[in-house]
Amino acid sequence: MIMRDFFEEQKLGNALANMPLAARLAPKSIEDFAGQDDILAPGKLLRRLIEADKVRSAVFFGPPGVGKTALARFIAKSTKAYVSELNAAAAGVADLKRVLEEAKTRIENNFEQKRTLLILDEIHHFNKTQQDVLLPSVESGQIILIGITTENPYFYINNALLSRFSVFEFKPLSKEHLTKITSRAENIENFNIDEDARDFLITQANGDARRFLNALELALITTPYVGGPKQITFEIAKDCIQKRHLNYDKKGDDHYDIISAFIKSMRGSDPDAAVYWLARMLESGEDPRFIARRIFICAAEDVGLAEPTALVIAEAAFKSAEVLGMPEVRIPLAHAAIYVACAPKSNAAYLAIDEALNEVRNGPRRDVPVHLKSGGKNQGYKYAHDYPNHYVEQQYMPMPKKFYKPTLMGKEKLIKERQFNLRKKK
Repeated sequence: MIMRDFFEEQKLGNALANMPLAARLAPKSIEDFAGQDDILAPGKLLRRLIEADKVRSAVFFGPPGVGKTALARFIAKSTKAYVSELNAAAAGVADLKRVLEEAKTRIENNFEQKRTLLILDEIHHFNKTQQDVLLPSVESGQIILIGITTENPYFYINNALLSRFSVFEFKPLSKEHLTKITSRAENIENFNIDEDARDFLITQANGDARRFLNALELALITTPYVGGPKQITFEIAKDCIQKRHLNYDKKGDDHYDIISAFIKSMRGSDPDAAVYWLARMLESGEDPRFIARRIFICAAEDVGLAEPTALVIAEAAFKSAEVLGMPEVRIPLAHAAIYVACAPKSNAAYLAIDEALNEVRNGPRRDVPVHLKSGGKNQGYKYAHDYPNHYVEQQYMPMPKKFYKPTLMGKEKLIKERQFNLRKKK
């Protein structure tokens, strides 16, 4: 009996030793969690629910490596409910229905009416039909569902299902949070880490604890043991995480958030912010043509006739993106983005065409005046170049209406002045 216990303990010890560092550091108590004070600090709703084992269906959303899955699994270990776990990227409707049927049976046939806690990772991969399958079981309380996602749930989860959830947002971890995790790691592993090495890993991890711990573990594995605690230096740390992690999924929220920030920075005349978001996209592998199209649109929509040259430069950047790859294409893209950001702004042309389209769709019908039709010279058409200043008053549109309202920005001020001078009464 003693020998069996010894070997069982040895097996358990070997299994723990072979687990990744991130798994070995999985929180054993609420106090072990780093960050997420907005939802886990003493007295906060989610913490009170966990401590009372009264967690209700919820969705945890936020970037990778911030504790969503770790917290869900901590809840699973501390609850009295039966626990099932599925990954929506791999599970189908059949898998889902099996879990839900088992949960129903557990409620109906179990004397204690034990409920099921279903942890559903990457819930955003489930389509509407799959999400609809979950609704009756969540609504009846047969399952407690914790959905985990890196995407904004308000875009990816059905309103009917979302209305049954509490939504908890997880934020990227700060330097202080990752320093706390480092201290916990030092208590488990026999090592010391130089302050500059730790700070480098923290900066490169960009708020992602999993990436940080994976790099730290690689540093530990590759640092030779020479007696006493292993010493992780800056050079070792640099070798273990050579490129900063950037949250950027070309089909996810970060993609749209960053391109939105890029456009709004150009529109807001902040060239530094514009070139920063440009760099973020390029470093994350975004298609330069996608970026160039957005600069092109911004030049037309937000700069407009206040600086007409912006459209020409944006077009040149777009053509460059079609024939150049990285790293060369970064230069014309930066040229165009900075030019558009620094240019005076006017959306008068954008407003004019939208107002004119609305008039065409909803306003009164206007027929082409006879003198403007083909061959209208014999019907009284006046050739503008035959008159002073190459301008002559005549009707160009029945029931005249003003659509283009030039601003006083940049070169559009000159347009406004010229239009006024042409039309003022002599």
